[in-house]
Amino acid sequence: MTARRLRTTLLLAAAIPLAAVTAAAALKASHLALYADRHRIEITARPRPNCPRCQGEGGWWTGGAFPEMEACGCWAHRRELRLKLLPVSAWDEPPF
Repeated sequence: MTARRLRTTLLLAAAIPLAAVTAAAALKASHLALYADRHRIEITARPRPNCPRCQGEGGWWTGGAFPEMEACGCWAHRRELRLKLLPVSAWDEPPF
């Protein structure tokens, strides 16, 4: 039994880095950005580098007295996925 458990452990140890590399390649190919820390895991959309409308910039500036950035549809209207892991702790010091 211990040889079987050792073999299973070694196979899992080799499979985890491979899964991480595969996930990173899939995210890059689908123009998604991955952010992870101890409080959350977040997958958000990025602008496509070959978009004909924004040329990979993610949007353009509208004219007028108060210019604003108008987001391109290649990334702005896509879903964002967020998994909350640990709650963010409050401050350790008193407010005043």
